[in-house]
Amino acid sequence: MHLNILYRGSLVSCNYGCEYCPFAKRQQTAAELASDKQDLERFVNWVSQHPQHEFSILFTPWGEALIHRCYQQALVRLTQMPHVNKAAIQTNLSCNLDWVEESNKDKLALWATFHPEWVERDSYVAKCLELDKLGAHFSAGVVGFPQFKHEIAALRQDLPEHVYLWINAVKAELPNLSQEDREFFKSIDPLYELNTQHYPSFGRSCRAGKSAISVDGQGTMRRCHFIKAPIGNIYDTNWENYLVDRTCTNQTCHCHIGYVHLEYLELDKVFGSGILERIPQKLFPFSPLIKGGRGDQL
Repeated sequence: MHLNILYRGSLVSCNYGCEYCPFAKRQQTAAELASDKQDLERFVNWVSQHPQHEFSILFTPWGEALIHRCYQQALVRLTQMPHVNKAAIQTNLSCNLDWVEESNKDKLALWATFHPEWVERDSYVAKCLELDKLGAHFSAGVVGFPQFKHEIAALRQDLPEHVYLWINAVKAELPNLSQEDREFFKSIDPLYELNTQHYPSFGRSCRAGKSAISVDGQGTMRRCHFIKAPIGNIYDTNWENYLVDRTCTNQTCHCHIGYVHLEYLELDKVFGSGILERIPQKLFPFSPLIKGGRGDQL
């Protein structure tokens, strides 16, 4: 069995202060961080104890995880396990990258977000270029606020052409965007329009709950981050029995880490092995998804 796991522990602290984020500049006590570390180590040990399965893991912390050594070492250890196909993480890339050399870079991936209001573009680009030189897989991206268009355009110029630069659509602001703004975002990210939708999902088949799950620090299994009802716990001896076909119980799905698992969207064909770290196999051949054909149902 191959299982995608989105892991989110109790880390809710971040070193950036983005105004749209409830966890901005939030700090946790030493005891809280120690508890999160203990949960993380238990999870990594659990993965190591199940070599009969294959795993791809994406860490989706509410805060910034890679400034903590325990998350760096978790990625190092996971990428060295033969039965782990991928270990990826969402990050603002503010950490040092010394630990990357210790990892198996064929299995390591980073989803690296640029926050122009909190870091100089040159500093962020330098980290991206370092990752590229090290041979690590990563995507770069930014939240699609029009006031950052100049920085976004400059970032696209500064990054190597082969690095995918995604734009996170700000759903609440879409009605206020000009057509010029939307065309600009599409010129940077050919898949931008895929992220502007609230996809019908109620009653639809979804890989979430069968071949993809979310797991919290206590080991609680949920089909995804957006359906709160537990389906089991990975630390139960019969945890595999909880993995069954399920249809979605939400009316719509609008977040990339959720809708990529909806069967009818077939976005596994777009992202392939890069589905967790948001790296498409190719860009321009998939533009019909947003302009016609199968895209009409999106």
